Amino acid sequence: MDRLSMEKWEWPADEIRRVGHRVIDLIADHLTELRSEPVFRPFPPGLAAKYLNSTLPEHGLTADEILDRFACEIEPYPFGNGHPRFYGWVNSPPAMMGIFADALAAAMNPSCAGGNHAAVYVEREVAQWFKQILGFPEGAMGLLVSGSSMAALTALAVARHTRCGYEVRTKGVQSSPARLTFYRTSEGHGCHQKAVELLGIGSDHMRVVPTDRTKRMLPDALDTIIRGDRENGCTPIAVIASAGTVNTGAIDPLDRIADVCSKHNVWLHVDGAYGGPAILARQYSDELSALARADSIALDPHKWLCVPVEAGLVLVRDGANLRTTFSLVPPYLQTDGDTEGVGGLPWFSEYGFQQTRGFRALKVWMALQFHGISGYRALVEQNIALAQGLVNQLKCSDHFEIFEPQHLSIVCFRYVTQNLGHLQDLNELNKAIVEKVQLGGEVFLSNTLIDDTFWLRACIVNPRTREEDIVVLPRIVEHAASYIMSESLPRVNHLSSLES
Repeated sequence: MDRLSMEKWEWPADEIRRVGHRVIDLIADHLTELRSEPVFRPFPPGLAAKYLNSTLPEHGLTADEILDRFACEIEPYPFGNGHPRFYGWVNSPPAMMGIFADALAAAMNPSCAGGNHAAVYVEREVAQWFKQILGFPEGAMGLLVSGSSMAALTALAVARHTRCGYEVRTKGVQSSPARLTFYRTSEGHGCHQKAVELLGIGSDHMRVVPTDRTKRMLPDALDTIIRGDRENGCTPIAVIASAGTVNTGAIDPLDRIADVCSKHNVWLHVDGAYGGPAILARQYSDELSALARADSIALDPHKWLCVPVEAGLVLVRDGANLRTTFSLVPPYLQTDGDTEGVGGLPWFSEYGFQQTRGFRALKVWMALQFHGISGYRALVEQNIALAQGLVNQLKCSDHFEIFEPQHLSIVCFRYVTQNLGHLQDLNELNKAIVEKVQLGGEVFLSNTLIDDTFWLRACIVNPRTREEDIVVLPRIVEHAASYIMSESLPRVNHLSSLES
């Protein structure tokens, strides 16, 4: 390697500091100027074409040239979730300490498969803290993963291993003497269907449990379906309940579902990816105390706890079950658990699918320490109060219908008008509204479909969102609706009269 090439790898301390200061300036400007920028603007088509048709440079650019490109071409077009008026899906801004932690973790760059080094103990401590928050026993085991999708795949693999009744690791699902069945509602996240498909069960064997009018699982219906499956020779494996659905924030009756699972010896996995942290809020702590009865829980610190992406968590009540599901240790990685040696504690790679694992734990560890339980409780309670405030604002106008009861920090609503009486016409109007609002740059909403009705959806998970950010939302939606109606109402009314 020639001298010029070596200079790219061996940076002197003063150059690290110089470039690092510029990076910090870019971070500071980005975070502090977000409120004055559009919530969202699409990546320009010309720039997109440039990126999609580029070639890797033969000779490297300087650090300053690369940062110039970032400042001009990348930073101005974020996803939008850092903005206080971004209410789409479940996407939070990054906690400041998490940003710094990501840089420090990258500088250390350990592999967290295992070993006797600091990163392993940081992750163990993070898991310990979440066990305390959620009421899990000392023998539980936690693992940081990319997000709730990987958490679901991990937890349901353990459920399959422990509840199928035979040695599935060696014989596979094709040797099952009975069909293996899983259970969720129509409101359950799609990652669970993906997990069941990847586990070889097949989505045909994912039973859909009915819900009540609030979109919460009906425990009696669950009991009936499980009993019927057993009578028909199936082996029920796991129930997937929600502690805050992505659609509406609905919380399934976890205590009663746990009773049904216990009665039938079926695994209970709770998807708390979004709503799990609401256990810290005084108005939800009793309802979510039943999380302690789950066999496994998925929770995403990168959602309501604002840890930078990616940071998901899976907790399994019996850590031994997690280990027997995944442990496959080659001779060169075997360790005796000696905390004074090189190998250290049993490796994380024995508790999940990944071998090489990044130092995700540092950003979770730093954020939890910086904000503490009280800081996160205040955040969750503030967001819940803002959501209720939005409901109150919407109720002041005859032009809005709200999906009720409203749960957690999600508000589903739609614009209604007497000029449009058909469901499909109202659906089309609201589809046009959400697109106009998203591209308008003042606020950002997402949408959902509930029982064939198209709803606008606001999810508030930003600590910098204030009451004034909520107050303007109904007005912005009304303005978008008025514009769309003035442009297209004659055509829509004509279609409606023909349908009549």
